[in-house]
Amino acid sequence: MTSPGWVVGYGTNGFADHPLDDALDVMQGYGYGAVALTLGHPHLDPFAEGWRARTISLGEELRRRSLRVVVETGARYMLDPRQKHRPTLVDLEAEKRMLFLRRAVEIAALLDADCVSLWSGVLPDDVTRQQGWALLTDRLRVLVPFAEAAGVRLAIEPEPGMLVENVSDALRLRADLGDPANVGITVDLGHCVAVEPDGVVGALRAAGELLFNVQVDDMMPGVHEHLELGTGQLDLDAALATLAEIGYRGVAAVELPRHSFDAPRLARTSMEAIMSAQRRLPHPWTTAAVETLAVDPSRAHRLFAEAGRAVGRDSIDPADEHGFGGTVDDEARASLIVALDDAGMAATLYREGDDAERRGVLRGLNLLAEQKGDLGTEWRRLGDELIADALRTNDTRLVAAAMGAFAATHLDDHAWRHGVLKLVFMGVPLSVVSGLGERRDTELSEMAARFAEERRAAGRSIPDDISLLVV
Repeated sequence: MTSPGWVVGYGTNGFADHPLDDALDVMQGYGYGAVALTLGHPHLDPFAEGWRARTISLGEELRRRSLRVVVETGARYMLDPRQKHRPTLVDLEAEKRMLFLRRAVEIAALLDADCVSLWSGVLPDDVTRQQGWALLTDRLRVLVPFAEAAGVRLAIEPEPGMLVENVSDALRLRADLGDPANVGITVDLGHCVAVEPDGVVGALRAAGELLFNVQVDDMMPGVHEHLELGTGQLDLDAALATLAEIGYRGVAAVELPRHSFDAPRLARTSMEAIMSAQRRLPHPWTTAAVETLAVDPSRAHRLFAEAGRAVGRDSIDPADEHGFGGTVDDEARASLIVALDDAGMAATLYREGDDAERRGVLRGLNLLAEQKGDLGTEWRRLGDELIADALRTNDTRLVAAAMGAFAATHLDDHAWRHGVLKLVFMGVPLSVVSGLGERRDTELSEMAARFAEERRAAGRSIPDDISLLVV
């Protein structure tokens, strides 16, 4: 799947129980547009007889499938069946590692891969940090020109616990090598949670134009364990927004190397998580419009009117066919309201706008309430007025927008309860109500019970989610 600039991939180290062709079928079936190929068992043995012919054949297959590829070199027991990852570039004896990395470069050239991703290694007990750094730089000074001659880029991956542990270490290493053009950085988003001092946003920005490769997974702070997206503390939205901000154009591949037993499900759920986060990214038109308003706020009327044509009117959530939870043009207009932060202008845009534009003002009001909490007297007064106006209408999407974060924080109990019940009466899912769990009370529960009894007596259906109002 192609996203704003980058291509979403999946790592073969998460499909160790599948033959490679089957793994590619599953990946493509879920919309992946790239593969992160870990050399070694079981998919492509770089030292097996016939490796070159096998690589050429694989390259043809990847091109037939229109799949981009990154070559990964993190196989655990590729070089020593008894010691995971050893030898590394910081071991006293590393010829096997150097032979492996040279072969990885040759394979990358045959596959026309985006890059070869590699890491430094964990310092052994008999090597100091200073010695390890010298060994690492000396060996890379041999490998870098070899890769350059083959037309291959190298991406240094910081790894928790290794000599090169974070992006600043990788940048220092690249500088010590003379800043070669074919050397960049791999950033694992999960690693940013585990060890990066400035988090995922700081790490990606620090890598900047030197970012050649991205690995996607979740983690917990201080723990180097690859987790399914959504089960750790990675801010995926912030990560993808930063990739867009820095103009990343490479592969962002899911890396779950300990999860091959559940690969098909994780390929599906990982893509769903990434797609969901991508849908929340600001549209390029919205970004440009916000920048325009910073220079010329008088353009607000025109931009507000243009938003639907510019970004579309689809629901933010494809499963929300009626757009009760908001549409992409709602989201764009909300961003403009936040950028303006002008209650007087917001009032004018609401009063002079059509239904979609009024929704946009309400969504912007909700976004401001989420970001600021206390909006001040002018916004409070305007918000009360606009919410009351919206709740007098029978426009389901306008009423849904009215029951967002501003209403949850500022609307009085009487008005808020009636707004909730109006949504029930209109058949709008209560999932659109912000703060429902915190604000529902006995009186609302009793009102809902009376409503349900009246519907039951009239032989009419009762909305399933009315049970959410019971305390």
